[in-house]
Amino acid sequence: MKTHFKKTGWIYVPVSLAGWIVTILYVAISVFTLVVVDKTYNNLTNSLIRFFPYFISLSVLYFWVASNNTSKKAD
Repeated sequence: MKTHFKKTGWIYVPVSLAGWIVTILYVAISVFTLVVVDKTYNNLTNSLIRFFPYFISLSVLYFWVASNNTSKKAD
């Protein structure tokens, strides 16, 4: 199985084109969601509070995909 990410500490670094596409998609959806939430609410605190559940959900999904596409080497 081809690996798309490399684990470095607590983060996953993309090492293939598919990994970069997933990472760029994750960042783009996060930024788009923040912009939409920010347009809806006129206060920074409210915007960040409303954005937090979306960000956590997207991050969990991203880390799940990255962890399942990392090589499983025995140390």
